[in-house]
Formats: sequence, structure tokens, C-alpha cells
Amino acid sequence: MGRKAGTLYINPKKFGSLSKPCMKEMISFLNCLSLSQQNDEKCVRYKELLNTCMDAQSGKNRKPWGSINYHLQRLNRGRK
Repeated sequence: MGRKAGTLYINPKKFGSLSKPCMKEMISFLNCLSLSQQNDEKCVRYKELLNTCMDAQSGKNRKPWGSINYHLQRLNRGRK
């Protein structure tokens, strides 16, 4: 189930790590948890900030037209 030799391919994991939009909120929430000995009730504000950031990001990354590799395969088929 590997790729054929000579086909076009882009590694999506390589480009997925470029933007980490909620990293600041997550680090502040984890710092609060570590300072409060895992007491979630003291970190409600940070938890809400992280939840709102994650909710805002959920719809942005969806692309209804498919992945880049799908389109590269289509272009490669038409070229032959």
C-alpha cells in the first residue's frame, strides 16, 4: 500500500506544523494546572480561553474540495 515511484506527493504533516493557533492558551492552562496541583476549579478562566480558541479553529481547517495530494494525483493522470 505504498506510493508508486515517480508520482507527485506532498507530505501534509510537514506543513501542518507551521501554525499552532491555540498554543499560547494551552500552555497557560497547563501552567495554571501545574501551579494549582491539578485543581481544575482554579483554572476556569484559562480553560474557557482554550475552549473558545479551539472552537474558533474547528471550522477553519476544513477544505471541502479535498486534499492537495488528491489533486496532484488527478493532474498526474491527465498528464499521461
